[in-house]
Amino acid sequence: MKRKDYLSWDEYFMGIAFLSAQRSKDNNTQVGACIVNNENKIVAVGYNGMPIGCDDDDMPWKRDGDFLDTKYAYVCHAELNAILNRNSGSLNNCRLYVTLYPCNECAKAIIQSGIKEVIYCDNKYADVDNTKAAIMMFRHAGVATREYNKTNRDLTIKL
Repeated sequence: MKRKDYLSWDEYFMGIAFLSAQRSKDNNTQVGACIVNNENKIVAVGYNGMPIGCDDDDMPWKRDGDFLDTKYAYVCHAELNAILNRNSGSLNNCRLYVTLYPCNECAKAIIQSGIKEVIYCDNKYADVDNTKAAIMMFRHAGVATREYNKTNRDLTIKL
């Protein structure tokens, strides 16, 4: 008889997104993303971090202050990193698992790349304008979104 307590596909891929988030150097918010094709094969992962070639130690990580002195001018979001780092030619009809609901800028990249479904774990910025814009764009573009169905299973990776 086969084991019954194995991970569902959603648990597995969201777990990969959470594991990817652990690569982020951000003090406040670690976000991870995992893009999966129709065959349940991972085609990309990403996390929020500085662009390649920008030394993490030389870049600002602050949240407040003048724009150019904060992380917001520089950090590449997990979703965009995953899209840019994909290992296949097309993301058409793929699913994106992400630990935090995408912002409007990432929504544009998600739509343009052909991703058709976004599964997110948290939408703590639901009332912020850039999230509201993302919701509107996803709706107009026909990109399905759904909140990850949190189970009682702990997806925390213990090393």
